[in-house]
Amino acid sequence: MAARTAGRNALPAAAGHRRTALEAFFHLLGWVVLVVAVLLVLTPLAFMFVASFMPARDIMRMPFPWWPDGLYLDNFWQAIRGNDGKFIFPRALLNSVIVAGCVAATTVFFSALAGYGLTKLRFRGSNLVFMLILSTLMIPFETVMIPLYVVVTGLGMQDSYPGLIVPFLLSAFGVFLMRQSLLTFPDELIDASRIDGASEVGIFFRIVVPNMVPIMAVLAVLTFEEQWRNLIWPLLVVQSQELKTMPLYVVTFMEEKSTNEGAMVAVAALASLPMLVIFFSLSSVFLRGANVFSAGKE
Repeated sequence: MAARTAGRNALPAAAGHRRTALEAFFHLLGWVVLVVAVLLVLTPLAFMFVASFMPARDIMRMPFPWWPDGLYLDNFWQAIRGNDGKFIFPRALLNSVIVAGCVAATTVFFSALAGYGLTKLRFRGSNLVFMLILSTLMIPFETVMIPLYVVVTGLGMQDSYPGLIVPFLLSAFGVFLMRQSLLTFPDELIDASRIDGASEVGIFFRIVVPNMVPIMAVLAVLTFEEQWRNLIWPLLVVQSQELKTMPLYVVTFMEEKSTNEGAMVAVAALASLPMLVIFFSLSSVFLRGANVFSAGKE
């Protein structure tokens, strides 16, 4: 009897040990996959920034010298000076900041308004309107690019800041992100404010917006990054050197400096640096916003 009892007690213990070992294995596997993914992402960035301080002959050496012999700054001078010596880089940097900043600010504002209206104003057909907005995500930009160009040209906005900014003022993804986040916002707080006599505008700006700062920061960073690397639309609209954005400047520079690998890597590093600074400086806000969005999905 005692032997049978001991055998029955040993079975759950063995199963528990196997379960613990399996959990430890998957935990270790997860860390291995995460480390590999981080290396795959960071290795090209590390190569880009290290190679930007090397002359072209050292960049092409095999194996690649991961520690440069010295700081070769001529690559950055060529990237900033440009192919024609007119220092277009600072102007292209400013243009990208203006365009991406304006698009990000307006996208966040209009998306927050739309998300508030779709979730808190309770009008008939709000779900249908949301589905129609969401369906536009299925349409590739390439299919509307030419009609949009015809409209922009007809309105006289070609080769201008409005021509670069206005077509991207609204974002279906932004509306989706804000709506999903506002689903978790307590209706009781809004109803109490209405009873106290607050207007819808006051409720939105004084109550909703301060509580939505993390998710709004996420949308702002994502929109800014998308516009920062936007090449196709500026390639269609921009004609003058003064309105070149950073991606357009990088492509033009690389076409003319195709034999100078050091200058090509340097201009790519300079173009990537602002987005890396913005992302890492706002990483904590970005993570809080991602948590808010995850709660909204649930």
